[in-house]
Amino acid sequence: MARDFDAQLLESVAVRRRRLREALSWGSLRTRRAAVELVARLAVGAAVAAVLCAGCVGWSFLQHQLSQPANGVSPLPPTGGSR
Repeated sequence: MARDFDAQLLESVAVRRRRLREALSWGSLRTRRAAVELVARLAVGAAVAAVLCAGCVGWSFLQHQLSQPANGVSPLPPTGGSR
């Protein structure tokens, strides 16, 4: 029981210190901080999306290149035709 109380106390002190540090750093510009964080998240999301798109294009290119024979001649005999 004492450990739970100690953990709660330590967590509340950490939260209070973080809030005081943010208030000291940003003051009344709290909405500006939110906008900056939003722009940063948007930039990170765009970068992740670009990397995923490039990976998909690269994978498609590799599959296409590996599905074609090296010498350009199909290893399978032609089907149909006259005998």
